[in-house]
Amino acid sequence: MATLYRNPSLSQPPQGGSGDGYTTKQEVDTRVPPKAAPVLAEISVNGVAIPESDILGEAQNHPARNPGEALRAAAEALVVRELLWQEAQRLNIAVVLACDETGRFETERDAAIRLLIEEAVHVPSATEEECRRFYDRNPEKFRSEPLYEARHILIAAAREDSETRAKARERAAGLCRLLGDQPERFGELAQANSDCPSREHGGNLGQLSRGSTVEEFETAVAAMAEGEISAAPVESRFGFHVIALDRKVEGNRLPFEFARERISAWLEASAWSRAVSQYISVLAGRARIEGISLKGADSPLVQ
Repeated sequence: MATLYRNPSLSQPPQGGSGDGYTTKQEVDTRVPPKAAPVLAEISVNGVAIPESDILGEAQNHPARNPGEALRAAAEALVVRELLWQEAQRLNIAVVLACDETGRFETERDAAIRLLIEEAVHVPSATEEECRRFYDRNPEKFRSEPLYEARHILIAAAREDSETRAKARERAAGLCRLLGDQPERFGELAQANSDCPSREHGGNLGQLSRGSTVEEFETAVAAMAEGEISAAPVESRFGFHVIALDRKVEGNRLPFEFARERISAWLEASAWSRAVSQYISVLAGRARIEGISLKGADSPLVQ
């Protein structure tokens, strides 16, 4: 009797498989969890990798419209830091740690970067002529804040309660119509109707400056004339306001002498930011950066 050769690979199903014959299908081994795919492409500076975990941690310091933009800003910031750290090491910057007002010392890397920039970036002081030119070109920046003396009647209503909100609007509108004919009754009506503690003083809010009231109230008051009562209710998150503007003191332009120091600081800070961005661009141009490209003047370092 002849003995036939039988290929063992055809007679035995693959280990762990469920088929037979020529099938090679393998069952997935569920005992080993799959490795998560990386969120970002690998980023490196002169061969030094920026760990993805560092980028994810840094992203919380960069508010953005979406997670992708936050990650991009975080990656750029860490690339810039690595560029500057490598340059500080190349130049053998002598590190001296500084501490803040709470007594906490900066890290060696932060100190090296700070000292590198102090050594490499020099910005001249702004001249008298430059400051005067900036002052003349930006008059709106150098005015004292306007002041207002106002009273109001608040008909309170939660924004999410549409039914109560509609009733409050109508009630406030009725008060506006009434006061249009009888403005002298404002204090009396405030005491009887307002949901604000100022009702005890006839709705008087005292002297108001920018930022002391909600934005909608502030915008309405700025558009009113002295002695005017709002013809329609002013809506805010608190409800509806009926406003009487008793006095308005317009802001005045500050003399150049009062603004000189502030202007000089602005100009020097702007020049410093440009100089740092240019310095980073030079370093980036000499470096081998993989996985990302910097935006040059928009470098996150200068923020």
